[in-house]
Amino acid sequence: MDILIHLGDAEGDEGMIAQYAGDGVKCYFVQGNNDYFSRLPKDIEVKLGKHRCLLTHGHLLGVSIDLEGIVDEAKARGCDVAMFGHTHRPCLKTERGVVCLNPGSISLPRQIDHRPSYMIIDVDKDGEFHYYQKYVTV
Repeated sequence: MDILIHLGDAEGDEGMIAQYAGDGVKCYFVQGNNDYFSRLPKDIEVKLGKHRCLLTHGHLLGVSIDLEGIVDEAKARGCDVAMFGHTHRPCLKTERGVVCLNPGSISLPRQIDHRPSYMIIDVDKDGEFHYYQKYVTV
């Protein structure tokens, strides 16, 4: 099953993004700090493969400063993967047993080289994750 995860700041375009994803694609959206008046959830916990994942934008957990807040929150919820946005910078690190990942941003990348990015997670037959950071070439 294909899944699309958007980690905040869709700014009301969730329907359009889900439509582009296509029929049969399960979509998860969380509210970001720029999603004014949004009714999206602030976070979602979901089991994917053999992993329990926390999906959040991350601004309420201090991800712009460090990963401590998101790691603490993930551990408190029994999650071993924490996916976040907010910084617009790709990240894939394991901190205290929690895989912390940020796919970066396609529309407003903020890392040094400003390359638009996203991440693909392939879930193998055993439920393990394989991460692939992808960059859009223009």
